[in-house]
Order: sequence, then C-alpha cells, then structure tokens
Amino acid sequence: MADSQTLAAKLKERFSDTLTSCVVDKAEVTIEVLATDITDVCMVLRNDPEFRFEVLMDLCGVDYSAYGFTEWETDIATDTGFTRGVIKESENTFQNNKNPDKPRFAVVYHLLSITNNQRLRVRAYPQSSDFPIIDSVHSIWNGVDWFEREAFDLYGIVFEGHPDLRRILSDYGFIGHPFRKDYPLTGHVEMRYDAEKRRVIYQPVSIEPRVLVPRVIRKDHRYESGQAGEEPTDA
Repeated sequence: MADSQTLAAKLKERFSDTLTSCVVDKAEVTIEVLATDITDVCMVLRNDPEFRFEVLMDLCGVDYSAYGFTEWETDIATDTGFTRGVIKESENTFQNNKNPDKPRFAVVYHLLSITNNQRLRVRAYPQSSDFPIIDSVHSIWNGVDWFEREAFDLYGIVFEGHPDLRRILSDYGFIGHPFRKDYPLTGHVEMRYDAEKRRVIYQPVSIEPRVLVPRVIRKDHRYESGQAGEEPTDA
C-alpha cells in the first residue's frame, strides 16, 4: 500500500494540471485523464525514469450505458415478480449511467513497470458517445496493435493514428459492435449451410431471447435433494 500511495503522490505532482482523478484502492492506482491528453501522458509514463512503464499489458473498452443494472438478481428475482424478466428495468439511454456527467465509453490502459515493479491503470473517456474517437498509443507501445483493433471491433471506439484499424473478431459482413449494450445478445442474423444453394446463407436469428427465462437460485429444501420433477424423499 505504501508503494501505491507513493506512486499516486508522484503522479499527482507530475500531472497536477492533467489528472481528473487519482484513486488508490486495494493497493491499485487508477488515474483518469482527458482523451485529448492521453498520448502526452502515456509518453511521460513510459519515458520518465520516475515511472518507466515500459509495458502495456492490456487495453480494453468499457460501455457504461447500463452499468449497475441487470434483468435478474438470482437471490431476489422471485420477490420482484416474473415481469422483471419481461420488462427491462432500464432502457438504453446512450449515456454513462455510472456517472451521467461523463461520456458513455471509456478506454482503459493497464501498464507495468518492470524497472520499478509497479502497475498502473489509466482511464480516458472519448467525448462523443455516437462516434467515440481517441488517439492511438501504437507509436508508444506497438504491442497495443491488436488490443486497439479488438476495442474498435467490439465497442466501435476509433483509435486515430492506428496503422491498420479493422475488425479482428467479428465476421467480415458483420454490422454493429457486439459489446455495445444496444446490441441484442442473440444477434440479428445467423448463418447455416443451404444444401440446395450449396453455400452458406444468412437468415434472421431464430434463437429465443434468454432474458425471458428466469435463472434463479432457490434456497428451498424442495430443491436440495432428489431430481427435477421428483418429490424429495424422507430419510
């Protein structure tokens, strides 16, 4: 914890005019910076001998539009009635439900300093929720190449200056971004092989939305013994 507090103090002193937040929780340091400052801050974090974060371990996107909401709470869903699974508790408002004053999407960078044996989490919020865009850090850590492509593919976050920004996981003809919470979990289309046409075809998805099926853990003696559909036997 002492090392984390020391790192946090150094960050606040070095980036006094840049940081919008610096939090130490469970010996982990997380800082927030403006999207417009991300490359300048990351360059200092890599090159300054006081920090020396030589390695970018991971980069990921975050969608906060439905943060903290769920259709089913497994322990208390039956108390709220079956309609909880039919009528969603919250519709997508395309804003940050964690903090309405901040944009919907965030980019999170996980850094490692081998020299100082320290870790750091950096978070930045692209300003536009309709077209989130942020500068690429590929020129600082070129190993971020596939990480930024993944965040672009799954969240639609555009990394300006990336040398080859294209999809990495989705199908070639895929429309949309799978990890945006406005995209149905079942998808829009499915593919199958058509024997008559002798090729793979796409058709509207036929999977039943699983959100209508309650998944509740019942802490009841009737479900603790015996098999489904059978009455428990007395010892």
